Amino acid sequence: MSSSQPFVHSSPLSPTVGPSMPRRRSVFTYRHLSQLAQSSTSCPLRVIAHIDLDGFYAQCETVRLGLSEDQPLAVQQWQGLIAINYAARKFGLTRHIDIDKAKELCPQLITQHVATWREGDAKWAYHDNAASHISTHKVSLDPYRLECRKILAAIKDVLPPPPIQRVEKASIDEVFLDLSAQIHGVLLERYPELADPAPYDDPTENLPRPPTTALDWKTDALIDLDSTETEDDDPDWDDIAMLVASQIVSDVRAAIRARLKYTCSAGIAHNKMLSKLGSGYRKPNQQTVIRNRAGQQFLSDLKFTKIRNLGGKLGEDIVSRFGSDTIKDLLQVPLDQLKLKLGDDTGSWVHQTIRGIDLSEVNSRTQIKSMLSAKSFRPSINSFDQATRWLRIFVADIFSRLVEEGVLENKRRPHTINLHHRQGGQTKSRQAPIPQGRTMTEELLFDLSKNLLSQVIAEGRAWPCANLSLSVGGFEDGLTGNRGIGSFLVKGEEARAMNATERQPEVVRPESRQSQKKKRRLEGDSIRKFFVSHDDDGAGSDGDVGHQQHSPPAVEDIVRQASPSSKGTLSLDSRPDHDQVEETSNVPPLKLADSTDRIVCDRCDRLIVPTGKQEHDDWHLARDIQDAERVAPNEIGVPPDNQLATKQLQGRRDGAGPRGRAKRMASKNTNVTSASSRVEKGQSKLAFGR
Repeated sequence: MSSSQPFVHSSPLSPTVGPSMPRRRSVFTYRHLSQLAQSSTSCPLRVIAHIDLDGFYAQCETVRLGLSEDQPLAVQQWQGLIAINYAARKFGLTRHIDIDKAKELCPQLITQHVATWREGDAKWAYHDNAASHISTHKVSLDPYRLECRKILAAIKDVLPPPPIQRVEKASIDEVFLDLSAQIHGVLLERYPELADPAPYDDPTENLPRPPTTALDWKTDALIDLDSTETEDDDPDWDDIAMLVASQIVSDVRAAIRARLKYTCSAGIAHNKMLSKLGSGYRKPNQQTVIRNRAGQQFLSDLKFTKIRNLGGKLGEDIVSRFGSDTIKDLLQVPLDQLKLKLGDDTGSWVHQTIRGIDLSEVNSRTQIKSMLSAKSFRPSINSFDQATRWLRIFVADIFSRLVEEGVLENKRRPHTINLHHRQGGQTKSRQAPIPQGRTMTEELLFDLSKNLLSQVIAEGRAWPCANLSLSVGGFEDGLTGNRGIGSFLVKGEEARAMNATERQPEVVRPESRQSQKKKRRLEGDSIRKFFVSHDDDGAGSDGDVGHQQHSPPAVEDIVRQASPSSKGTLSLDSRPDHDQVEETSNVPPLKLADSTDRIVCDRCDRLIVPTGKQEHDDWHLARDIQDAERVAPNEIGVPPDNQLATKQLQGRRDGAGPRGRAKRMASKNTNVTSASSRVEKGQSKLAFGR
């Protein structure tokens, strides 16, 4: 029996294109394509870009001063150089070189000191001869932070909006871009066949091979393929994704160049680690593409100390243990040896890292945990006035960064402020909460910092001060959408309209007045429904026996004298005891009402349902306790009713005890009875309930 459905190959080989040319299918599946849209870190088609500004501080000063890019320039901080542009690097200048030596190697070098906060000023500025005023100036990096914000804005304008856009600010001059979701949309647009459902709706089916056989990488620095790969092999979808990412990054770099006149380098790879290494591979103003098939070739020629987190003490430890700093040599070390010498976690991480494996995610927002502004004094300061002037600078420095963090829009807000003071070899710290109900201002932070400084000075030995620092921390996302109390008030015409509309007086019904006097409910789910009253002739004054129901009073009503009720109603004082029942033997005995689901109480001859017997017995117990409290203690002993209550209490201990309020009243009566048997000197007995 033949099938009417056409046969679809599920093997990597697609139907033959020619007589002897079977076309292989892609090694990637429809599931991988779906993961690409979700920016999954485990997707083999994932693409990450790292953009790094070229000599950022030096570029900022070159653009600010309007200098040519060919003009050698270095950024100076006190007596050192912290940034050198590429025009000056051609003369062999580095950041750690002495200023005099640098000018000797490059006579045309321009050295520009960073902006500083001058003691007593409320704003940073570029000052002449700032390097010679180290005792009265503090370094400010705010100009570079402002330019960084402009660069981030330019990058985000080129990319599609979130959630497709994923930009992580790694530092003041570098960002990571996760381009996976954007690339997914471009692939579906350029290759509509990818939008078709998977054969058999099976996501593990392989994608069709890309129709492109040659890729134009233009001017990108393309890393050579691994030794097992050749350029003759047709590209797969991971190569297509890399090409699309290369075009996107080129557009981003061009936008930064056109808008802000800055050049930057970029690395494009499968993960963050490789992309960061790629951005520094060819500088300045170039981008490097590391295809999946070229990862090992790229890493084999590098030193692992250039990898992030492997250039410090850990890198030095690995070099000392294994005698090499190259990735090629460390690849020969088995995993067991790495774990043995570095520990399980570190050994496993190093083993994956040197093989180009990195599953870290691009975080759209890296939350700042704290902000610090500090100054080491040379010479030391010796007065409160000097310290407060520096606190003013610290506060202004921190507040400018808080504005960048969104504190004015209540996006994020610190909860604590900290002051560190060093005098000689002793460091003192003080901390205070930042009031959350007040608007964040410079004056608020300044007042808090002065209070902390006053606390330090009050302890003594505060001068001379060699170092002072101020920080804020405990950042949390601010609350949004809150309204003041005024927004809940009705004002103006609306208020007058409401006042003009008078409400009709509420009619008070007679039964409402009765409820105000705490009368017991005559209807509803009360204990009254468990009792039935009979007259001598079998009929009550208000109706048939079977329909007239009564209940013992509530416990609250026991505290007052109950008046005899009308016929058929049970009252506390008119309740017959055992003797009275015997004396009224001429009264016909009560019978079960219409059915066998009611029983007769042996104390009051009332009909009750079996399920209400426990509650009915509790009422009797409460009544006995109330009677006992009315009689003052004397030498005669406990009244008969109280004896009965005592017996019932003893019975409760052996069986099921009273519940609820009756149980608490029984306990109270026992304590009162025992305490009332003795009178302390100066006391007199009081009779309650009479």
